[in-house]
Amino acid sequence: MKKALSGILAFSLLLLGVGGAMAETEEGTHRLLYQGHGSLRIVTSEGKVIYVDPYAGEGYDLPADLILVSHGHPDHNAVDLIQNRNEGCQVIYNTDALVNGEYKTYDLGFATVEAVQAGNNRNHDINVCVGWLITLPGGVSIYATGDTSTTDQMAELAERDIHYAFFVCDGRFNMDMEEAIACAKLVNAQHSIPYHMAPGTLFDPERAELFDVPGRLIIPAGEEIILQ
Repeated sequence: MKKALSGILAFSLLLLGVGGAMAETEEGTHRLLYQGHGSLRIVTSEGKVIYVDPYAGEGYDLPADLILVSHGHPDHNAVDLIQNRNEGCQVIYNTDALVNGEYKTYDLGFATVEAVQAGNNRNHDINVCVGWLITLPGGVSIYATGDTSTTDQMAELAERDIHYAFFVCDGRFNMDMEEAIACAKLVNAQHSIPYHMAPGTLFDPERAELFDVPGRLIIPAGEEIILQ
């Protein structure tokens, strides 16, 4: 049964603090740092480092194994922030992951990455933009919507039993809070998390509290959680 999660710290998760740590992690655990705005950093249980839409906050010091870019806007595409990259590091842009209407899947060994639908009529062409569904060893899955409104594919994602889902809710360039809540209920992830809350801000605690959904988890910018 899904537990209702609210406030800053979820009962079943551990907040670890600001993400300038080494890439090593406890055996069998994955970590996710919310850097702010639409930027995430994931460190797998084997120490592989994945950046999603680099732009905001800190924590870009760990050497990257994978960088994902959902679309070309500068607040999602600051790949130059990541100077330290391991040999074989891949940068997967939206233009690589969505070609002629085909959404690609990448089996990288340390993670499986699926490009999924994203877009709206507010400067985010659904034929160009993508979101990401990332599955880590052990089956832990993370859905980052990217800049979007409701998509047809969200109903299908509800069948995937996603563990952690991040929903944009700025209401200016993307869906507003009401629509984000409806999308979170549609996807029905175990943990639903608001992000990309307002232009020019890393995190808005008052706005985050408006994201009233089952399984809500609020992660302030600069906080890191253990994925379970």
